[in-house]
This record gives sequence, structure tokens and C-alpha cells, in this order.
Amino acid sequence: MNTIYLKYAIEIEKTRSISKAAENLFMAQPNLSKAIKELERTLNITIFERTPKGVTPTTQGKEFLDCARATIAQIDKMNEISKIFGNKEIVKAKISIPRGSYISKVFAETVAGIDPSKGMDIQTIETNSMQTILNVSENAYDFGIIRYQTVNERYFLEYLKKKKLDYFELWEFSCLVVMNLRNKHINDEHLSIKDLVKDGIEVIHGDNLIPYTSKSDLDHNEFTNTAERKVYLYERGSQFQLLVTVDDAYMWASPLPEGVMKSLGLIQRRCDVPNNDFKDVLIWKKGHVLSSMDRKFIDKLKEEIKILQNKTYE
Repeated sequence: MNTIYLKYAIEIEKTRSISKAAENLFMAQPNLSKAIKELERTLNITIFERTPKGVTPTTQGKEFLDCARATIAQIDKMNEISKIFGNKEIVKAKISIPRGSYISKVFAETVAGIDPSKGMDIQTIETNSMQTILNVSENAYDFGIIRYQTVNERYFLEYLKKKKLDYFELWEFSCLVVMNLRNKHINDEHLSIKDLVKDGIEVIHGDNLIPYTSKSDLDHNEFTNTAERKVYLYERGSQFQLLVTVDDAYMWASPLPEGVMKSLGLIQRRCDVPNNDFKDVLIWKKGHVLSSMDRKFIDKLKEEIKILQNKTYE
């Protein structure tokens, strides 16, 4: 029996809801339902039943859940013994993420919060969505975050299914224009894409690909690849250096944390363009169990997203 299924059942009992439990476990609801049905078939009992008060355990289910909690408690105890008498505990993680400032900010805060008495072996890479999918499915990364335009969602969801990956939508957002405070359009009442592409320099990530096509995400953006002057980059440090240094430079990006903009002397503005809806989506291998550090990182991401969602932009 897979012990992770015990944790699934305990979470459903706690929340009285399969959908809420799935959200807390960062997994798709159908996959959680399938796991519980498989567990019930293995045990030849019915663990839960639907009632007006939500999902509640049956009589047999209550007995099973008592045993499940005891089993998990014993496993946790054995892990603690291993920490005390074994080698120094090492926090390990391999994470693949997009070039998003709010994500890197949260990652840094999560690392800063790790107990200094513990060892640390953490790897993170900022890359495009296609590479992240390969990293998680084939290169033993614990989980990843992919970013795509909603207009291309079908391609990505099909590809995730093909690679046997689970996913959880973090949020949907509109990209904003990032520029420095000396940009000539900084005080325009309504920022115009025509004005930007006429005399600006667009900073673009050069390796964003979507599955099943040889075209880049940028080719599907009606508001990109229109500037006469473009700079393609592959890492985040240079993009900010360009934006800070070159007055006419601008870039489309997810909402930035306030502290990042202030420290660099940048500003974000709204600019109405077609197909400007994006999603950041958490992905992991089916059956993978997220570590406590993974969960802390994801919980912090959700908190940061709430802050960004409550901001207003002109």
C-alpha cells in the first residue's frame, strides 16, 4: 500500500471536501478521487460517503483513518529518530521556474527561512516552460512552474498529459509594461503600444517555445515582435540591467513585487493589447510527494500572489 494514500485520506477527513483536500495537496481533484477509489479497492471497504455536511467517513472508514493516523505518526517518529541518530539532516530540492521576479523573491525568502542547523542541497534553474516540463518529467526535478498564454493553454495541457504530469493553477494575470523612470512615456495618460514600438527597444526572452510547434510564444503575441528594435535575452540579470540603463527599453512581464521596482528605479504600466492573459502553473510527476520545504515555498507563493492581485496599475 502506498503510504501517501493514507495522507490523502487524512486530508479529506480534515477538510470534509475532496476539492479542498486536492487544493491543499496541490493536485487535481480527479487524481485525488482516483487515488481514494484505488485505496478503497485495495482494502475492500468504503472509506468516505457524501452527505449534506460534506464528505464524511463511514464506520469502517473511521477505523481505517484511526489506523492511518497512527501509521503516519509512527513513520514520522522513525524519521525523527533517523534525524537524531543518523547523519545531519539535509534540506534537498530541485526546482525549475520561469523568469519571474515574484517567484525568485519568494524562493530567496524560503531559503532564508531554513533552519541554519540543517544542511542544504538546493538546485534551481530559471528557464522556459518547455524545458521545465522536461526537467520535471525526465531530469528528476521535484517540481516546476510553467508560464503560458491562455490562448496556448490547450497545447500545454495536452503536453503535460503526454508527459504524465499533474498540475495546479497558481494564478492568471495580464502582463504589464516595465520601464525605467526616465522613459519618455512614463507619464502618458494612456500607454499606447503604437508609441512603445515606434521608438522603444523591446527586451524579450528568446527561448520561449510551445509544444507541437516550431514557433515561439512570442509569435503568438500580437503585441510582441512588432518593435523595430529588439533585444533577445536568456537570463534575468541582463534584462534588468538593460531596463535600468537604456531609457527607451521596455519589457512585458508578470506583476513585479514593489520592493524590486523601487530598488531598481522601475515602474509597471498597463497597456491594452490582445492575447495578454497568462497563467503560472505548478507541475510535478504523478505520485510525487512534496517536501515540507516545497510546501512552504508554494504557500509563500500564494501569499505573494494575493499581494500582487490586490495592486492597481495605471
